[in-house]
Amino acid sequence: MSNNPLTEFFRSPSIYLRLPSNGDFYPDGSLNMPENNELPVYPMTAIDEITYRTPDALYNGSAVINVIESCVPDIKNAWAIPGIDVDAILAAIRIASYGHEMEISTTCPKCEEAVSYGIDLRLILEQMQTIDYDTSVNVGDLEIFFKPLNYKQINDSNVVQFEEQKLINVIEDAEMSEEDKLARLSEAFNTMTKLTIDSIAHSINYIKTPETLVDNSAHIAEFLNNCERSVYTKIRDRILDIKKQTELKPLDIKCTSCEHEYKQPFTLDMSNFFG
Repeated sequence: MSNNPLTEFFRSPSIYLRLPSNGDFYPDGSLNMPENNELPVYPMTAIDEITYRTPDALYNGSAVINVIESCVPDIKNAWAIPGIDVDAILAAIRIASYGHEMEISTTCPKCEEAVSYGIDLRLILEQMQTIDYDTSVNVGDLEIFFKPLNYKQINDSNVVQFEEQKLINVIEDAEMSEEDKLARLSEAFNTMTKLTIDSIAHSINYIKTPETLVDNSAHIAEFLNNCERSVYTKIRDRILDIKKQTELKPLDIKCTSCEHEYKQPFTLDMSNFFG
């Protein structure tokens, strides 16, 4: 095939992104990090927009994966993206595709006036800080180090939680005996408990003992199921503290009608972020 004379008119990078993770926690081959540590981010194509509006693809996460790998081609396996990078990447793609201004809907809690409020996504990107994963937790003779969940683990967890919550709602409304309801609810509860343990296990990078280093997630999950409650609580609290550091700060809003000042929670909802 001859060279396409339209190549020079293909899309080009609109912005460059420094990852909050600094490229750490990516498996070999999943990220091509430029020498300046800034990833070029391209605007979405028409196909990307169609993909992002496909309900099934949104539900199973493939829409997000396809759009990220299209718009940030240096990311070779978007399923492997550490969770701390996902919001930054999505914000960068939105900026590259639509500009840095974004409108959100908000309702004043005092006068209940519903208005649209413009935010600058560049400021949101600036607050996405690098998280300290070098600080360990010491429990007796054990030293525990942590890592972020990757997007595959986060997405799989969200799907299971959604399905289990839907099942619980169906059970509560179903015409079955109380004994059967309790049995099904107990089964759903056990699934959610296992999900929590697995999530914590995947958030542990490795555990150092006086004799060895353990990084097998199955072994770590077994340890979490059999350690003392105080040990489990200390590990869980450290993970919750890390998660809190990654959460986006609420927006400071001043109502245009009554001038009441309040804080508006802000999240990058993948289902409508590019709508």
